[in-house]
Amino acid sequence: MSFTVYLTFDGDCEEAFDFYRSVFGGEFVVKQRFSDGPPEMAAVAKGEENRIMHVTLRVGDALLQGSDTAQGHASSYVRGNNFLISFTPASRTEADDAFQKLSVDGSVAMQMQETFWGSYFGMVTDKYGVQWMINCGQPQSA
Repeated sequence: MSFTVYLTFDGDCEEAFDFYRSVFGGEFVVKQRFSDGPPEMAAVAKGEENRIMHVTLRVGDALLQGSDTAQGHASSYVRGNNFLISFTPASRTEADDAFQKLSVDGSVAMQMQETFWGSYFGMVTDKYGVQWMINCGQPQSA
């Protein structure tokens, strides 16, 4: 199990992560644009195709992750509150348990489900306003 800080931006994610890389070093593990999504993904608004859908910067043993917002794909962007906590559980059972508990008196943005990137994933805001992503890479039989 692990926790990762996940930052959101309004069109300047790539610039911010290039800056963080210049500050901390490290290497990009993943950098995907909204245009890289599969056809079944909802259409991205014109002009948002090159925004960052997901980026991971590895610095030593740490990961910093982020994305840009896009119409219909993320909650409203608020500068200063533009972060989530990404929880990577050891199993689907642990993922479902954490998601259910975090959902009580909170709001679900995305139910736990299979994703095109191969994870079992969901998003929820807990009753304290903290945004969570649950991202389990375990196969369905796990």
